[in-house]
Amino acid sequence: MEDTLKALVSEAEEGIPSVHTRPEFEAFKARFVGPNGSLKEAMRDMAQVPKEDKPRIGQLLNKTKQALEAIFQTALDKIEAAELAAKLGDPIDPSLPSPDPAVGGLHPLTQVRNEIVRVLKSVGFIVAEGPEVETEHFCFDALNTPKDHPARDLQDTFYLPNDATVGNVSKHEDERYLLRTHTSTVQIRTMLEQEPPVRIISPGRCFRRDTTDATHSASFTQVEGLYVDKGVTVCDLKAILDFLMKSLLGNDAKTRFRPHFFPYTEPSFEMDAQSSHLAKVGKDWVELGGCGMVDPNVFKSVGYDPEVYSGYAFGFGIERIAMIMYGIDDIRYFYQNDYRFLKQFS
Repeated sequence: MEDTLKALVSEAEEGIPSVHTRPEFEAFKARFVGPNGSLKEAMRDMAQVPKEDKPRIGQLLNKTKQALEAIFQTALDKIEAAELAAKLGDPIDPSLPSPDPAVGGLHPLTQVRNEIVRVLKSVGFIVAEGPEVETEHFCFDALNTPKDHPARDLQDTFYLPNDATVGNVSKHEDERYLLRTHTSTVQIRTMLEQEPPVRIISPGRCFRRDTTDATHSASFTQVEGLYVDKGVTVCDLKAILDFLMKSLLGNDAKTRFRPHFFPYTEPSFEMDAQSSHLAKVGKDWVELGGCGMVDPNVFKSVGYDPEVYSGYAFGFGIERIAMIMYGIDDIRYFYQNDYRFLKQFS
C-alpha cells in the first residue's frame, strides 16, 4: 500500500507537464481522484490493511491526497495564466499597478446629498446627525405621534427584539428599539441639546417596511430641515423650499403646498414641484415631500416655549430628487451596484 501511494504521487508529477488545456487537465485529474481513480481504488483497499497498520496508512492516504491536490492546483494555475495571456496578448504581472487611468467616483445619491447640503449651508443651515437605531420616544412620542398611529405598526416599522441592547442609545424601560423611519429624530435630539435659534439639516438613511418596487425601497436616504426662532412663518418655509428647488431643478422650478396631516407639524403640507426636468419625462406637478410649521406639542416635549418660538420643518427623499435630476425611472438602480449605471455619474 505504501509503495502504491508513493507511485501515485510520482505518476502525477511526471504526467502533469504534458497537460496544457482544461479538458486534458480534467481527464488527467479524474485518473487519480475521480470516482474510479487510482486514489479511490487505494482507499477501498484499506479494508484489507491489518488493523494495527490502519492509523499509519490512513495518515499516508491523507498526505497523498494533499500532495495530489497541490500538484493539480499548480497545473490549473498555469493553464489559467496561459488562457489569460492568450486573451490579452501579454503575460500579466500582478505586482504592477493597474494600467486603467480611471478613478472611482461618488455614488449619484451621495452627489445629490452633497449638493443639497451645499445649497442649504449657503443660507445658514448646518448638518446634524444622529443614530440610525432609535427608540420609540425619539421616533414617535417626542414627535407628537399618537400611540395608535399606523406608522407605529409592525407592518410599517422595523423593531428590534425586546431584549436588544444598544450601547450608545438609551431608552425608557417600557419602549422598544427600532430602525428610524425618518431623520426627524435628529431634530428632537438637537433641540434637546441647544436653545433657539436652531437651523439644521439632517441627511441620512431611513428604514420602512415598504415593498420594493420602482418608486419604493425599504432602505432609503432622506434629508430634513428645521428652523426655529422668533417670528418664523409659513412664508419663510415657502421661500426656503422655492430657493432649494430652483437650485436643484433649475430656475424655472416652482413649488406648491397642499394641505395634509403630519403629527409633528401644524399646519402641515405636501410639497409638489414643477420644472423642465419633469417636463422631459412627461410629468407636470410631482409630490416631493412633506413640510409644515412645528407643532406646539413638539416644542413642549423639548422644553421650548411655543408662545415665544415658532419654526418650520420639511423633509423629502434624496432618491426622488435624484430620479428627477437625472431622469431615472426606477429607484432600484441606485442599489444594484451596476457599474454600467454608476459610471455615468463619475
